[in-house]
Amino acid sequence: MKHIGRATRTRVEQTPDGRRLVVSRAISVPTHVAWDVLVSIDDWPVWGPSVSAVRGIDGRIEAGSQGDVRVAGVWVPFTVETCADHRWTWRVAGIPATGHRVTATGVDQCSVAFEIPLVASPYAVVCAAALRRIERLATSERPHSKRAEQHEPGGENDEDNENGDEAKAARR
Repeated sequence: MKHIGRATRTRVEQTPDGRRLVVSRAISVPTHVAWDVLVSIDDWPVWGPSVSAVRGIDGRIEAGSQGDVRVAGVWVPFTVETCADHRWTWRVAGIPATGHRVTATGVDQCSVAFEIPLVASPYAVVCAAALRRIERLATSERPHSKRAEQHEPGGENDEDNENGDEAKAARR
């Protein structure tokens, strides 16, 4: 795949959670593929430099999901506060943490971004590393790609698909 916009962009912008430092990267994949990497728990330790493990959730996150992440050898509780429209936010140890979002930028192209509270701006370095890892995961030819196909519009998990609810229930 052709890679566009390899540079990571950092800027302050207004988000639904207030002014945040936003670190983003353009990736040459459809939005749903990048989104799948962000919401699939199995991928978090692969792309997240500060996350070595996740417990308490299987599969994909959704609003209200709760679990623990292992950071620097310590298990820390988290709650996903919002998870809709290709954006999710969470609290880690009760503290508002990074927002995560994917925005379509063209045909089979998107921008993946982290929204960092301004007081945590040094974390931008970690987020930039995570974005490079997300790009590698999203553009790789590994089993992840099969998972993403299941979540593309019209796939078995599409809420507009008449069998989508049955497929979700069967997985529970």
